[in-house]
Amino acid sequence: MTEIPSPSLDALAAAVGRRVPDLMVEVREALAERVPDYAEFLAAHEEEVSAGVLGVLGRLVSLTNDGAINGAGEREFFESLGRSQWREGRDLPDLLAVYQIGVRVFWRHVAAAALEVGLAPGALAALAETVFFFVDQLSSASAHGFVLEQEEAGALRERHREELVDLMLSESTDPAAVRAAARRADWPVPEQVSVVLVEPDDASGRRALSRLDARSLPIRRPPLVGAVVPRRPRPAERAALTGLLRGAHATVGTAVAPEQLGRSLYFAEIAARLTKEHLLCDDPVFVADHLDAIIVHRDHRLLDALGDQVLAPLEESPPSSRARLRETLRSWLRHMGDRRAMAEELHVHPQTVRYRMGRLHELFGDSLDDPAVRARLMLALAWRE
Repeated sequence: MTEIPSPSLDALAAAVGRRVPDLMVEVREALAERVPDYAEFLAAHEEEVSAGVLGVLGRLVSLTNDGAINGAGEREFFESLGRSQWREGRDLPDLLAVYQIGVRVFWRHVAAAALEVGLAPGALAALAETVFFFVDQLSSASAHGFVLEQEEAGALRERHREELVDLMLSESTDPAAVRAAARRADWPVPEQVSVVLVEPDDASGRRALSRLDARSLPIRRPPLVGAVVPRRPRPAERAALTGLLRGAHATVGTAVAPEQLGRSLYFAEIAARLTKEHLLCDDPVFVADHLDAIIVHRDHRLLDALGDQVLAPLEESPPSSRARLRETLRSWLRHMGDRRAMAEELHVHPQTVRYRMGRLHELFGDSLDDPAVRARLMLALAWRE
């Protein structure tokens, strides 16, 4: 590249210096249309920026011989600009637009000044190449900084969100701790949340989780695969969640306060087990619709023990009639003794119902008149089979 003689450099710098006020006005007007925030910044810091323009010109001329940015300082500075752009919630294209607008106006004035001082065409071409290479490098450095900050911020946010989910799922937490962790995770705290669980090896379940909106938090606690979803008592919201999860064999826990998420998980795990055992078959399963089944089936041994205890009098009847008597007793409890309804359900004559009930009173005695006994019988008979 052509090295610019020192006298020409001095003359060029002086000529550009005289143009700086007009240059600043043009840049500010151009920025006002595209990125007004930067135009306001330029107006507030015009003196510092004007001094910087002259400093940049000197730096560009000194770089003409090698056409590259020597020294990490400039790269680091413009990379830090890109990082701050992300942290302040600004868009990268806006920053790059500032560079483009600035260099376009800057070069127009530099070129005019170069003609004034009679700068050789070869020197002007070399300077132009350096200017645009310089801006390209700085744009690249800012974009790199923006992406790095974005990735680091995203990784940090994900880590904070994992910590938030762990906190909400812990056995003992409080609302203040959840709110503090949510602030770190940049997660707006809803009034209520639910756990959504899918089968770890079910691809359709994982696809369904990926369709949940950005308010949802993933649960990464092997072997659990699921998400924490904000819940509101609105039919339309439940319908939307049902549509997203249909076909995914998902279980939706009860809606609870965020600090009680562990309770939603506890019930959801039981409901997921009952689904595997074909005791629940909705798609998806909403735990709130099956609390009775979960209460009864959370421990099969308890249900079996209750059935063995309260149905023990039936053991005194012959095996051939035991099933019919159990079926009649269940119908009697369900229809509150209405023999006509019982006969219709059992597809027998009312006289047959009367006979069977007589036999049951013989076996159970006066205990059938005890409301507590009837409640225990209903629990055992309604859920055991």
